[in-house]
Amino acid sequence: MIEVTDLYKEFNGTPVLKGISTTFEKGKTSMIIGQSGSGKTVFLKCLLGLHIPEQGEICFDGRNQTQLGIKARRQLRQEIGMVFQGGALYDSLTVEENIMFPLKMFTNNTSAEMLKRVNFVLERVNLSNVNNRFPAEISGGMQKRVAIARAIVMKPKYLFCDEPNSGLDPNTATVIDNLIQEITKEYQIITVINSHDMNSVMEIGEKIVFLKDGVKAWEGTNKEIFKTENEAIVNFVYSSNLFKKVREVYLNETK
Repeated sequence: MIEVTDLYKEFNGTPVLKGISTTFEKGKTSMIIGQSGSGKTVFLKCLLGLHIPEQGEICFDGRNQTQLGIKARRQLRQEIGMVFQGGALYDSLTVEENIMFPLKMFTNNTSAEMLKRVNFVLERVNLSNVNNRFPAEISGGMQKRVAIARAIVMKPKYLFCDEPNSGLDPNTATVIDNLIQEITKEYQIITVINSHDMNSVMEIGEKIVFLKDGVKAWEGTNKEIFKTENEAIVNFVYSSNLFKKVREVYLNETK
């Protein structure tokens, strides 16, 4: 479990995160949502250890990230997989080389062992015969699947995704959502997704943390979000007429 307690972060004296507390559980797809400027990207970077909070704790299965020494912090980083917005693949490396990169950096595995692992994760994300192709030679959806394969190649305990559906068409976005959720459950990973895609929220948001002006304004599940009377989350999620109609249908069916 990742436990966040009373987290504060500021820049140049301006508070960005204001006392956020929440938990993220194993085997669940958890989502951080909010408008631009709400603090969700800063929150994700704090979880990743890229920002050091002024106050509060972030504990990974009992390990307080902010108090870890260099060796323990390095070990924690090896347990984290990251899917970046846009994929962030190395253009000059093949698909195989992109996925093998963390293995070369963090393990002493033989070339044969690394290749076996690369092929395994490629198979898991439903890609084959692309080992020697370059990112520019495959589609955007395939690039995202390669990014997911690279993120799980080290068998992480924790998976973080920053806008994994950015730039994808709705059908491909659904494929990526389902893949992330499947992997989360299959390997019992703690998965945290930073997203603005309400379709993703409704489909795979087993835990949703809604930030507004640096404060946790609401949290719950994608089912509870239909029933909530919290004005902030209702105004955010149901600004779309489509979602308003979906909510109305859900509330009428559950009366």
